[in-house]
Amino acid sequence: MKIRVLYFAGLREALGKAGETVELPTAVATAGELRAWLRERGGVWAEQLAEGRAVRTSVAQAMADPATPLSEDAEVAFFPPVTGG
Repeated sequence: MKIRVLYFAGLREALGKAGETVELPTAVATAGELRAWLRERGGVWAEQLAEGRAVRTSVAQAMADPATPLSEDAEVAFFPPVTGG
């Protein structure tokens, strides 16, 4: 399954890219599994997408949780929590 992954704010800066298109292995079917799969890249990926780190996820421009299923051509975004003032 091919999806588009977007990275925003501090994640974009830390990972050095705004987005990418990836071909997922069959074992990756949810937003949480995607995050875990990306962490396997190691280094800054493992650090920035670590479990317990405050990172929000959206799938098809709707807030998602780790169990949210992914579909072909889905757009998934990862971003830090936003605070206002």
